[in-house]
Amino acid sequence: MKQLLRSFFAISLVILISCNTQESTTSSNGDAATAGGQEAVSDDESQKDVVKVAVGSKDHTTLVAALKQAELVTALSNAGPFTVFAPVNAAFDKVPKATLDELMTNEKKADLQNILQYHVTTSSLKTEYFTDGQVLGMVNGDNITVSVKDGKIMLNGTATIIASVPASNGIVHVVDAVLLPPAKK
Repeated sequence: MKQLLRSFFAISLVILISCNTQESTTSSNGDAATAGGQEAVSDDESQKDVVKVAVGSKDHTTLVAALKQAELVTALSNAGPFTVFAPVNAAFDKVPKATLDELMTNEKKADLQNILQYHVTTSSLKTEYFTDGQVLGMVNGDNITVSVKDGKIMLNGTATIIASVPASNGIVHVVDAVLLPPAKK
């Protein structure tokens, strides 16, 4: 009788394990589950994260392409919080085309990551938070300086915040120029 019970439990355990393994590798429609991080989550009802805000904007197609090339989509889709200074397409148009094309190559991925990370800080900063002369530490390790004059907020004296969009994991401040990190010494 003990032998029969042991056999029953062993068979039950094998069946339970195989069912759990099969469920974890297939989706509800039977297809193989797709890989991906937080950016792969499909949710049309909740507030969008900072990446989905950019993806949903016709004015940020160059930024979205750069984020994909730099492999930063997953990082910016995570919980955050993030403040992203998001240059519009017209801001990227001011960068020489040859320079932008070179940055979008695999050989220059680290340089592109450095530039894009210079547009992100790890906090959620509304415009009311910014003060004249304020220094913000950016993800790439460098700093930007905020100036406020007549209600206009500028970054490093070159990029003006023209709009702000709240996101589930921070805030996106739309800017009219690409911020370039200081040259490494």
